[in-house]
Amino acid sequence: MTGRHWLRRFGAVAGILVAFAMAQEARADIPKELYEGLGIKADASPKQLYDKLVERNNAPYKETGGKGAHGKYWEPIPISKYFDPVFYKPPTTVKEVADGKACYECHAKETPGAVAAYKKSAHADLDAIRKLPDGDPRAYKKAKLEEVEKNLRSIGKLGANEKLQRVGCIDCHVDVGAQKGDHRKDLRMPDVTVCGTCHLQEFAERESERDTQTWPHNQWPKGQPSHALGYWANVDLATWAAMEEREIAEGCTMCHIQNKCDTCHTRHQFSAVEARKPEACAICHNGVDHNEYENFLLSKHGAVYQSLGDTWNWDVPLKDAIAKGGQTAPTCAFCHMEYKGKFGHNVVRKVRWAFNPTPAIADNLDHPWFEARKEAWVETCTNCHSESFGRAYLEMVDKGTKSGLAKEQEARKVVEKLYADGLLTGQKTNRPAPPAPEVDAPGGFFQLFWAKGNNPSAIEREFVEMWEHDLIKLYKGLAHANPGGFTYSEGWAPMMGRYARIMDEDTKLREMHDLKQRLAKLEEGRKTGFLELDSRVKQASVGSLGGGLLFAGSLALWWQRRRGRHEGDGR
Repeated sequence: MTGRHWLRRFGAVAGILVAFAMAQEARADIPKELYEGLGIKADASPKQLYDKLVERNNAPYKETGGKGAHGKYWEPIPISKYFDPVFYKPPTTVKEVADGKACYECHAKETPGAVAAYKKSAHADLDAIRKLPDGDPRAYKKAKLEEVEKNLRSIGKLGANEKLQRVGCIDCHVDVGAQKGDHRKDLRMPDVTVCGTCHLQEFAERESERDTQTWPHNQWPKGQPSHALGYWANVDLATWAAMEEREIAEGCTMCHIQNKCDTCHTRHQFSAVEARKPEACAICHNGVDHNEYENFLLSKHGAVYQSLGDTWNWDVPLKDAIAKGGQTAPTCAFCHMEYKGKFGHNVVRKVRWAFNPTPAIADNLDHPWFEARKEAWVETCTNCHSESFGRAYLEMVDKGTKSGLAKEQEARKVVEKLYADGLLTGQKTNRPAPPAPEVDAPGGFFQLFWAKGNNPSAIEREFVEMWEHDLIKLYKGLAHANPGGFTYSEGWAPMMGRYARIMDEDTKLREMHDLKQRLAKLEEGRKTGFLELDSRVKQASVGSLGGGLLFAGSLALWWQRRRGRHEGDGR
């Protein structure tokens, strides 16, 4: 064989190796657990990977029709079809069969805001991406575009030498590469599988949350809490399915719609810059039970972001945010999308305390699973801080959270004992059961969203807000470095207030119970030794009178004490 032939063969082999290396690099952020979970090899073709991802994603929809484990208890309302595409039905009033150009021209008049956003998107002009000079911070999108085209060729949506010119309305709302679509039967509401047709890397990264979130002692179901299973965590929740006010329930769904990508990348611009900013996360990560955004803004990190963030270059990818983007403080995306120096759409690989602190987590933080995740966080912190500072702060987070959890657990025992003893206000007389499939429980989650009669009682409501609001705020404030968020304004101080009211109410309920028991014994047959009446009738009458007077006096004293407490509180 001549030297030229050897050179050609070497060049061909080298080309294959380079292509393989590029493919492996492109998939570097996809955890091996995903491939194991799907039952395929890491070097599977894009089509093999995509088909397996779609199959797993669609399985629960086939089983439950998208309504979850409690589907028989609720029905979708008109807005539901926009939150979960499985409920979407094409409009019957629009009869046009249109091509891509007609879609654009019509919607420029009908929904100009959507078209204006689309015109600003990378989808609208892919040649503009190809022409970007290498020095442009957006130049990384050229390689991303080539990856997208490779995915489409593997799936059979793009010819061998064909270039993707744009991604138009018809590609997302009918099918990639479709020439025309009938409004009455072809229109679809895009979900994650539609976006994943092109953005396979990101689709796989997000789906890998199901595989990497494997709690060592079953503290949470596998894959939860996560974005990948956020929708199912919603519809499989008995409290959500039991709510008769479906419009209120859909407020939960508006955040638990991770079966779509536009939760973070708002349609129809689908901006990566937008999704990198904390405001994109704030829509869901705010409020009384997970106020991450507020804590971030009121931390030193947030102060730097608000003061200097407009000088940072948001066009650079996250991996270059510090070195090339001028970023001088962390953001939600930088910290939570980073794992061991790489960035991807799996944001749960460092999760330790989950959504809310529990003893099952607190008592096992020295387990290797939790320790490994702590080490990953230390590595994240060292992007800006010393290792010793990172370790010291994480220790503070853990021990501070444990302190709050200890007080919550003490209060929990009090409330649960009152329920077990049947002493909650109205428990034996005016405590309706919650609607199915929810079941009654002391201080249950459902008591945040449902109330009737004495369910919940006042002490239970205090406890629900203690564990589901204040304890979580304490943990979130600690984790996001907002001192007021865990010490005084939120977290610890409000917890202590609820603790005091719970203990106060427990004492009064038990004192009243004891008083009633003593009075009952007096009225049952106790002889009146101070009047020595011959008649049993008179004896019973006087005894009842005396017991009644004692009971009335005790009630008056109790009411006066309670009224004084409320007046002292300024209520």
